[in-house]
Amino acid sequence: MKYRIVLASGSPRRKEILAQIGAAFEVIVSDCEEKAESKEPEGLVKELSAQKAAAVADKVSGAAVIIGADTIVAFHGEILGKPKDTEDARRMLAMLAGNTHQVYTGVSLMIKEETGESRTIMFVECSEVVMEAMTAQQIAEYTATGESADKAGAYAIQGRFAPHIKGIRGDYYNIVGLPVAGIYRRLYENGIDLKTGEKIFTKGIA
Repeated sequence: MKYRIVLASGSPRRKEILAQIGAAFEVIVSDCEEKAESKEPEGLVKELSAQKAAAVADKVSGAAVIIGADTIVAFHGEILGKPKDTEDARRMLAMLAGNTHQVYTGVSLMIKEETGESRTIMFVECSEVVMEAMTAQQIAEYTATGESADKAGAYAIQGRFAPHIKGIRGDYYNIVGLPVAGIYRRLYENGIDLKTGEKIFTKGIA
C-alpha cells in the first residue's frame, strides 16, 4: 500500500527540504483564508497548519498524507510573521539583532485512508536563534536584497543572512520552515515512510 505525500504549501524552502531527503511528493497549495483565535505562538501555528492541511485534504482522494505547516518568529511575546514592507522588515531585524528569539513551526499531518477514514497528528517544534548585533547600514543592505520580503521574522537563515547568525539551539530545518526529522519520525511510528509513501508494518521505533 502506498500513500500520496502532499505538501500543502507553496514555500520553496519546504519543497527543497522534502526534495533533499529524496521524498516523492506533490504540492497542492492551500487557498484557505487563514484565521486563528490563539494569540500564543504554539497555539497559532497549530491552528494555521491544521487549516492548511484540512483545506487541501478536501481536494485529495484515496490514501494520502497531507502536510500542513506554518512558521512564525517570536520575540519577547511579539509574534513576527512576514513583514508588510521594507520598513517593517527593518523594524523586525533591528529588534532581533543582538538578541535571542524563538522560531515555531506548527505541523499537521492528516493521514487519509482508502476507506475514507482520517486522523491528524499535530506537533509544534521550537528552535532558538541567536543573532549577532547589526548596524542600521547592515540591516538596510540586507533588506535591499529583497530576501526578507516573504520570510517570517524578515530573514532567511539559509540565505544571505547567514553571516548574522551567531548560533542556534534546536532543529535547523525547523528554522528554515519544516522540521523534517519530527515529521519523518511521527509518520514512521504510524507505519508510513515519508520518503516513499509506502506503508510499513511496525509498531514504532525506539
